[in-house]
Amino acid sequence: MTETNLYPCFLGPYGENDALLEKLMLEFLRDHVYWRRNFHPEDPPAIPTQAAQQPAFQEFEARLRRELHTLSALLKRSVPFHSPRYLGHMVSDLLIPGLAAQMLALPYNPNNVSDEAAPVTIDLEIKVGLQLARLFGFPCDPQQENCAFGHLTSGGTLANFQALRLALALKCLPVTLRTIAPPELSVSDSDYEAFNRPPHQAIELLIAWQQWLAGLSSGERIHWQQRFESERIEQLGSVRFFAQHPALSPPVVMAPVTAHYSWSKGMKLLGLGREQLILVPESGMRLDMDAFDQILRELRASKRSVLLAVAVLGTTEFGTIDPIHELVALRERYVAEGYGFTLHVDAAWGGYLATLFRKEDGQLRSFEEIRDEFTHFPNPCTYAAMAALKQVDSITVDPHKLGYLAFGTGAFVYRDHRAMELLTETADYVFTDATTPGYFNRYRKLGRYILEGSKSGAAAAAVYVTHRVLPLDHQHFGQITRQTIRSTEAFVVRAEQFTRDIAARLRVCMPYLPDTNLVCLAINPTGNRDVAVANTFIRKLHDVLGTDPSIPLQSREFFCSTTTLRTQTLGEQDMHRILTILGLDPASMQDNDPQSDRLLILRHTLMNPFHLDAENDISYIDGYFEYLSHHLDGLLPTDPPTFVN
Repeated sequence: MTETNLYPCFLGPYGENDALLEKLMLEFLRDHVYWRRNFHPEDPPAIPTQAAQQPAFQEFEARLRRELHTLSALLKRSVPFHSPRYLGHMVSDLLIPGLAAQMLALPYNPNNVSDEAAPVTIDLEIKVGLQLARLFGFPCDPQQENCAFGHLTSGGTLANFQALRLALALKCLPVTLRTIAPPELSVSDSDYEAFNRPPHQAIELLIAWQQWLAGLSSGERIHWQQRFESERIEQLGSVRFFAQHPALSPPVVMAPVTAHYSWSKGMKLLGLGREQLILVPESGMRLDMDAFDQILRELRASKRSVLLAVAVLGTTEFGTIDPIHELVALRERYVAEGYGFTLHVDAAWGGYLATLFRKEDGQLRSFEEIRDEFTHFPNPCTYAAMAALKQVDSITVDPHKLGYLAFGTGAFVYRDHRAMELLTETADYVFTDATTPGYFNRYRKLGRYILEGSKSGAAAAAVYVTHRVLPLDHQHFGQITRQTIRSTEAFVVRAEQFTRDIAARLRVCMPYLPDTNLVCLAINPTGNRDVAVANTFIRKLHDVLGTDPSIPLQSREFFCSTTTLRTQTLGEQDMHRILTILGLDPASMQDNDPQSDRLLILRHTLMNPFHLDAENDISYIDGYFEYLSHHLDGLLPTDPPTFVN
């Protein structure tokens, strides 16, 4: 059934809440105009009241209307993300609180790089970071010295970049302090030992360094600060830093083989190089912990250090969740042996599912309490992974995915804000020195810590207001995520029925049961043994399930996306299992043939909260499978087909 409290949250598949959004927009546009008029009401209008009657004005208005009408017509060919008929990529309808807040804030045009350019929305962004920290179980009280810190980014890619550069700064800090050797600070016996301190020990060293500096005279403090800065990797660059420390080599990043391509981008951007990115095998489309452990042992034996280990909470292709709890335990074992590294969770997709696991007071719900709301969700591994989030160092999450907000709102959250000091940049015309202490006062100069030089304060307003209207717990925002998981479970049941009904004509396989709300289907005509033929069949099927701006939008009844299964991603065992279920010959998968070096499959993202429309007793999921069956009739002969390979 549909959560009825969701009815006012979205504009709606049919635009049902147009009056609400229109009323809000008109009210706050007028409010904005009154604000302008009352800034200095003694100032005369710069644009005369009769300007609208001038020919040039009217010509301008005509051109503007013509171009806007043209744009509006063009946009009608956009992808209908709002519709429950859309089951494609990671995007759905937008939440009204975020949409209204962003549109309200846009005319003020705040730039969240500094409180001088955004005195209001920069505070909202800092609060968003605390809201997300609470969701993941990080310390979220600004009065705590180790409180977490988070900020928004353009997307998950930039958040992952931030994780990399902060991890590198923390990794190299103990080596730098050992190099300049302040007499009162004891760092490590060797560069290698210093380089392999875990992040929390590096932060402790940073605090000790800052406290030592505070006790010096002004002249001495400047001298030591300059020595410190001159030996940092951020000043020297990777080539000189590692040349000056020959016992060290550039550290590696370990990520699952299914990790997002942003990790490859980030390694290139940092200058570490793609060669230092180690892709760890998976088992069941989740991180293989035995393989991870084996690689760690080999790296340590060869004196190579790990910068960052990545776990994924909701893979882009399959929505699967890595065993984060097992990775946390493994990391702690290696830390105890003097081999530390940063642990980052890429939760760009699945982060907001954590709302289902949080009580209103921020505490973790029990496994049994959550399981009572569903048929199979969550499995014990998913629950343990969510519970372990509070023990990782940093997290990427995308409010513009399962947060149902407009694009341009990713987020990076770090468990201990004190580490952020290592990322600071100076620019006197933007970042004046703080005159009063405090968490908020420090981060109001946000541009000192982030990769962007300018960023939208309106986007921060959208996220903040959404989280206030729908707090990040199971009773509020969790209503949306709960509905999507119910839709996913209904989709799985219907897919199993479809598999039985079509068995004489098609082999259908769900490669992996979903951990989140992504479901994939692999399909092969019965009797076919060739991977290339199966791929051609899926391409033809997707021709009626994909977007095509060259044809009328209404000619498409349903939308889904595709992805691929590859042996190097799945491993030989899983690939063989799937091909066997489908009746495909593993020998037909040719590594050097772009038509058959991977298996093309259908991918479904069940984000829309109205896939199961209780109000009208409609299941768009049933409708999708009926549509699928109808088009299969046109692709397959009536009798079971026979394929000659």
